[in-house]
Amino acid sequence: MTNEEPIICLGIESTAHTLGIGIVDSRGKIYANIKSSYLPPEGSGIHPREAARHHSAKAAQLITQALTESKLSPHDLILVAFSQGPGMGPCLRTGAVIARSIATYNNIPLVGVNHVVSHIEIGKLLTKTKDPVILMVSGGTTQISSLVNDYYVIFGETLDISVGNCLDKFAREVGLHDPNNPWPGPVFDQVAAKGTKYHPLPYSVKGMSISFSGLLTAALRLVRKENIAVEDVAFSLQETALSMLAEITERAIAHTRTKEILVVGGFARNKRFQEMLHEICKDWNVNLSICPFHFASDNGAMIAWNGILTFVAEGGLSIEESQVKPDWRSDHVKITWSSLELPHSPKVKSTRGKENED
Repeated sequence: MTNEEPIICLGIESTAHTLGIGIVDSRGKIYANIKSSYLPPEGSGIHPREAARHHSAKAAQLITQALTESKLSPHDLILVAFSQGPGMGPCLRTGAVIARSIATYNNIPLVGVNHVVSHIEIGKLLTKTKDPVILMVSGGTTQISSLVNDYYVIFGETLDISVGNCLDKFAREVGLHDPNNPWPGPVFDQVAAKGTKYHPLPYSVKGMSISFSGLLTAALRLVRKENIAVEDVAFSLQETALSMLAEITERAIAHTRTKEILVVGGFARNKRFQEMLHEICKDWNVNLSICPFHFASDNGAMIAWNGILTFVAEGGLSIEESQVKPDWRSDHVKITWSSLELPHSPKVKSTRGKENED
């Protein structure tokens, strides 16, 4: 793979609110990683059809911008990849239509990839981890897994909502918002940092799995019925939720005897969570790797990279095989590329992570 002309792939991420366009080659060089996000009304979650309309309207602009910044033409593309699932149906279908159109018009192969697996593979590429236990934490997914017999076996996961969804819902329900940022995560972190008193909340760890819905309900009750300060409840909610995650992470380390932990997903940027993980990894003499944020959150580069791995190992998809899979679990994907030689030093141009939020 490294001795031939590289495969250049355009990747399209469209599972939820973010439309991401990335261009990557088979040597691990990232040429461009452009994003534009649908912004829901204040205090509201994602409206799938509105997000899909946003993706359709922005696609041509972002693809053109990615090619321009990469100094490439459509004729330089060897492959196009798209997020086939899991995700919101209307958003996935929009990305699939765009990918099929590019593949058909340019007469190049088409590949569909799993969104969660793509998070893992770009994290492994950029952090140079080889065989880590993976903690996937985002607005849509919370799970801990490891590669076993060519599958990312899930040791534990949320039984209801994700950790990111839990904290975001709390922020929206209690009216936390930043006029300069429609997403509640950053403002929640700021408010939680001001809390000083811990109030006990339900701690729900069930074996290696966890549950956040009861924790969220109890936290909202403290604010609404017991008039506890929002800062203290946010602090208590964060400490409880992250302690639950830290516990199952430590159990996974003890079970696998791993020497590497890899954290991927948009929630990887949470500083308090990073502090907890650093302490655990120090105790167990384990290396902690956190995917760089612009590649940890949803993006097109991760889709392009996983598309290359999949194509080299398996070939492309026909149009008839490219239907989206909204409920496609990561542990149902056979990792056929695990024996492929990976590059040692991914080259990332200065354009990486540039966002277009208009």
